[in-house]
Amino acid sequence: MTLFSRFLSLLALGCAMLLPAQAAPATSYLTSADQQYLLSPAWPWQQPTKAGQPELSLNTNERFQSMEGFGYTLTGGSAMHLMQLSAERRAALLQELFGSDGLAVSYLRLSLGASDLDPQPFSYNDLPAGQTDPELKQFSIRADEQYLLPVLKQILTINPTIKLLASPWSPPAWMKSNQATVGGELLEQYFPAYANYFVKYLQAMAAHGVRIDAVTVQNEPLHDGNNPSLLMHAWDQAKFVGRHLGPAFKAAKLDTKIIIYDHNTDHVEYAITVLNDPVAKPYIDGSAFHLYGGEIGNLAELKAAHPDKHIYFTEQWVGGKSEFADNLLWHTEHLIIGAPANWARNVLEWNLAADSEFKPYTPGGCSLCKGALTIDGDRVSRNVAYYIIGQASKVVPPGSVRIGSSLILTDMHQIAYQRPDGQIALLLLNRAQKAQSVNLRLDQQLLPYAVSVPAQSVLSLILPATN
Repeated sequence: MTLFSRFLSLLALGCAMLLPAQAAPATSYLTSADQQYLLSPAWPWQQPTKAGQPELSLNTNERFQSMEGFGYTLTGGSAMHLMQLSAERRAALLQELFGSDGLAVSYLRLSLGASDLDPQPFSYNDLPAGQTDPELKQFSIRADEQYLLPVLKQILTINPTIKLLASPWSPPAWMKSNQATVGGELLEQYFPAYANYFVKYLQAMAAHGVRIDAVTVQNEPLHDGNNPSLLMHAWDQAKFVGRHLGPAFKAAKLDTKIIIYDHNTDHVEYAITVLNDPVAKPYIDGSAFHLYGGEIGNLAELKAAHPDKHIYFTEQWVGGKSEFADNLLWHTEHLIIGAPANWARNVLEWNLAADSEFKPYTPGGCSLCKGALTIDGDRVSRNVAYYIIGQASKVVPPGSVRIGSSLILTDMHQIAYQRPDGQIALLLLNRAQKAQSVNLRLDQQLLPYAVSVPAQSVLSLILPATN
C-alpha cells in the first residue's frame, strides 16, 4: 500500500468514527482484485453523505425470490483430497468452510455417479460388456463410501441444514445407445430402470443419513463430448420426467425436487420445451443453468414463460491459467449479482478442491479446472472461487429474500436482500479503476452514511435492522 493510499484509508476511518454509533453495520467484508484485501472485515467504508452523490435506493416492500444458498460442487476428487488431509486439519478446514463463523457455505452440488473430476468414470450399476440389469439388482453406492460420504457426514455435523443437489453425468453404459461412458443417448427401453436408479440412489443416501434436497436430470445434456456424459434432447427429458422419473418419485414417496436442463443460458428454449409438456411440468420444481454460453439476462425469458417455476445456477468453472482479478470481477458481476438478479435461488462454483495439477480428472475430463481450494497433501491454498462465494455466503443466509434496489452509476453493480433476522445484506461490486461512493436510501429514508467501495473490489455489508 502506498503512503497516499494509507492516508486515504486513515482519512476514511476518521470520517467513519465521526458518524453516529448506530450507523455502524453488524458486518462488512472486502475482497479486491489486487488481493490486498481478501474477505477483510471492518474496512473503513463509511463516509458522510454528500449532496449530489449517486444514490443507491433499497426497497424492502419490493420482494422477489427467496435464496437457498451459495456454495460449490463437492466432486469425488474434492472429497478425495479432503479425506487425505490429517483428521485435525480436515476438521478445521470444514469448520472454516461450513461453520457459521467461517464462510457459512449453505449449498453443495454432488455428482450422482462420477463427474469428470473423478479419477475414472463410474456409475452405481456398472456391468461387463453385453450384460444388463433392468431390475438394478447390482445397484450400489459403494464407490461413494470411501471419500464422499465420510466428508458429507462431517459437513452435516457442522451444518445439518445444508442443501444438497445431485446431478448425473451419465447413466450406466449398458442403458445407453453407444454402450460407453462418453456420449450416446439413454435408450427408451431403459427409461423405467433409470428412473428407479435415481430412487435407489436417494434411498441409499438417506440410509447413510444424507438427505438430497434436489436432483437435476442430466448435467449438460447438450455436451456429449465429456467423460462421462450423455446427450439428452429436450423432448426425451420431458418424456423421461413426466412418464417415469416424476411418477417413480411419487410412488416412492420422495419429496426430492426435480430440476431440469442444467446447462448454458444460450438455450433457455430447452427448459421452456420441457416445461411446456403438460405431463412433465407438475413434477418439475425448476431449471438449472451454467454460463459457458449465452448471457445471464436470458433467464428472464424463461421466468416470463414459466413464472411459477424456480431458477438455479449450478456451475461455473475457474480456469487453471486464468487471473484472480478477472475471475473475481466477472464471476461477481455475472453470477453472484447477475444470477440472483435474474431469479436464481442459488449460486454454485465448480469445484471445491483439486491439487496443484488440477487432478483428479477422468481421461478426457477437465484438466484445467481450478478448485476453490488447492490441496497438496496437508497443505491448503485458497483460490479466487473461495472468495467469490465467501463474499455472498457470509452475509446472505438461506431464507434471505432479494429486495428492490436501484443505482445508476457506471461500473458499479449491486444486489440486496432482507435476511431472516430482518437485517439488510448488500453486495457492491466496483469495476472502475477508482474508488466510488454512493449515498444509501432505505425505504425512502436517507441513511446517515454513504458507502465507499475501492477500485475493482467487492464489498459486502449487513446493515442494521429497520423498524
